[in-house]
Amino acid sequence: MVNVEGNLPMNEENKNLLLKRQINLKVIVTERWKEEAQQQLQSQINNYDQQLQQLEEQGQNAIAQLQQQASTSKDPQGQQQQLKSIQSQVNQEKGKVTEQKNQALQQLQQIQSLEEGQEVRQGQMDSFIRVQVGDNLVEKMNAEVVIKDGIIQEIRGEV
Repeated sequence: MVNVEGNLPMNEENKNLLLKRQINLKVIVTERWKEEAQQQLQSQINNYDQQLQQLEEQGQNAIAQLQQQASTSKDPQGQQQQLKSIQSQVNQEKGKVTEQKNQALQQLQQIQSLEEGQEVRQGQMDSFIRVQVGDNLVEKMNAEVVIKDGIIQEIRGEV
């Protein structure tokens, strides 16, 4: 085989690819990590509470405007239909935000029950790895980084 870009011979040994892979990110639970995670979740929960309050206020304002218009309207059935539609939309949005809030509350409880020193999966990040003929792709693709209070403690798998 001949390399198209030059006259260098291309053989099986020097063929390689750069692949993108997902690396698991794990943290070792510490008191500091728990406090930071709990503060983050509590902040999210507070934001959800504010969103719920805003949705309630917006819904009440829209309903009040419709009711004012309904007193002078020639189409009371149309007004009632709009009123039901607004209530349905507000309730649907409140349901979504409430579900997100409940998930955050559940995560908060899970974090509180974690013990110090325990490893917890925190997410994933992208990495690149060079592979060539003869490599074990499964081994190359499996990797994880373990951190403790922001400092890498261990890199597991192929680097």
